[in-house]
Amino acid sequence: MPSSVLACPTKQWGRRGETPALSYYLIALCGSLLAFGVEKQRRLRTVMSCQSEELRCELVEMAALDLEVRDSLIRRGVLNNGYHPEMEAIHVRNASRLKEILAEYGWPTPALVGDDGAESAWLIVQHAIGDPPFQRLCLRLLQGAGHAGEVPLWQAAMLEDRIRMFEGKPQIYGTQLEPDSEGTLRPYLLEDPEHVDERRSDVGLEPLSKRLAREQPSTKPADPERFEREYQAWLRRVGWRS
Repeated sequence: MPSSVLACPTKQWGRRGETPALSYYLIALCGSLLAFGVEKQRRLRTVMSCQSEELRCELVEMAALDLEVRDSLIRRGVLNNGYHPEMEAIHVRNASRLKEILAEYGWPTPALVGDDGAESAWLIVQHAIGDPPFQRLCLRLLQGAGHAGEVPLWQAAMLEDRIRMFEGKPQIYGTQLEPDSEGTLRPYLLEDPEHVDERRSDVGLEPLSKRLAREQPSTKPADPERFEREYQAWLRRVGWRS
């Protein structure tokens, strides 16, 4: 077994997460992917023969750092008060490095970086919320890779929902959640809700009701009105809204 594999053990991420539409927008967004947790729990296949073990390790470590910072903010009780500068800094740095990787290799598929490396790249893009042009570019790349059978279709679906939410449009697959007045997480505004499970099935996601049944109540910001004002200002500042 190559030494690089020993130095970078395969991450068993679970299957990545539909997230609260920032459990109050930026909250869960900035971190969660619910620690990478989507519906059907599955183990990622370990691709020991990927073309670039070094790049695989780099991507996995970048994603792991993202989650470590999130966990640290949770332990300190400061994650739920907006987009924390430490979290934003990690997202910006990871996105900057991924741009370099894309320029050299194109989208990092499992053939290049293994399943966990490719999924780590998707997580990094999903969290690059302060860079609308980059997320839109990556959506096109993920859609192309998905149609070519190189990556799971749910990856582009979740990114598309996230982009549409930030743009103020209804989401398509119901992957972005937000808390109601009781703190229960519900889908952000949904297009054609009667047929959402058909669309979810087409991209490999379980029925929405099954997904929601596992969700726990969300922690609200200490000052929801201030949080909403700052969220709207952030949307305009980074270019999601005019």
